[in-house]
Amino acid sequence: MIVNAAPCTPQSAEAPATFPLTVVGYQETTCAPPAPVPRWRLRPLYAPSFILTAITAWLAWEGAMALRRIGDLGSATAAARYQLVGPAVIGFVVLVLACERIWPAERRRALARGHVLDACYFALFAAAVVPFVNLLSVASAFLLHEHVAWLDARWTATWPRWLVVAVALIAMDGCNWLTHLADHRFAPLWRVHAVHHSQEELSVLTTFRTHPLVHTLSFAVATLPVFALTGDHPVAPVLITVYLCLGAFPHANVPWSFGPLGRIFVSPAYHRIHHAVDGPYDVNLGIVLTVWDVLARRAVWPQRRTPACKTGLAGRPLVVEQGVGPLRPVRVIAHQLVEPFARTAR
Repeated sequence: MIVNAAPCTPQSAEAPATFPLTVVGYQETTCAPPAPVPRWRLRPLYAPSFILTAITAWLAWEGAMALRRIGDLGSATAAARYQLVGPAVIGFVVLVLACERIWPAERRRALARGHVLDACYFALFAAAVVPFVNLLSVASAFLLHEHVAWLDARWTATWPRWLVVAVALIAMDGCNWLTHLADHRFAPLWRVHAVHHSQEELSVLTTFRTHPLVHTLSFAVATLPVFALTGDHPVAPVLITVYLCLGAFPHANVPWSFGPLGRIFVSPAYHRIHHAVDGPYDVNLGIVLTVWDVLARRAVWPQRRTPACKTGLAGRPLVVEQGVGPLRPVRVIAHQLVEPFARTAR
């Protein structure tokens, strides 16, 4: 069932929501008032997050060893940084930020707290996360080649290069949709994905507000169609950059729905519903294409001329930057990155 829903209809705690909130791992609550960043305190540990960390560390090690054997560790890291945070990506982000100032879906200060924290996450992404996800991608491709080489679709060698790449990217988008659904369905994955949903001032920079562990499953799964379909037709680096930009734009603070094209491509108005504070969070899961939501009956189309909905996590189960007092980005990020490793009392 595909439905139309206003993305900003307020819902009281007593009124039933149009969709049930199905996020796992946290109790559904109403929005809490601003609160200062809490002090560090000892809490019971959450074992699944440590298991996920161990798997991630093993994959990163395998990727590093694979690149070291061919003497390509430094150049591969530099190439990944150029693809994911190079001049094209930075220029695209600056352009979208300018659009947010001219046509905002929700008016706010240029140096709003959410923007400042997202900029810090972007710096963290460029400095540490890009080399890390490059190792995950290399490890996934290496392990697939070693253990499931039969997946390599040799018959695509006769296809035109553009067709191979297009089909691979579409399949990769479908795999990313599946991992995004898993992030919302399984508590250990939601614990790390919730960091992304903690943003209450959505912008294009919110794309980079992610916990490093959230990339483990997505890169491992998204490598499958690329490995299987491309074969001797490697995906051009520019296409990875274009895909990243297309996946980042739906977070922009603009009211655009793309008109008829919004039924095919994920628009900012469409994706904002996914981040709505009053949920549900398991609709509009598409990264670039809406077709996966349509097939899974999880597409909620934005209505025209409706105010932008509020975003974030109901009840603020995570430490966020919107508390009272001075903003301490490093401390907030540290709390958000450590949060999945402790059991929550809320």
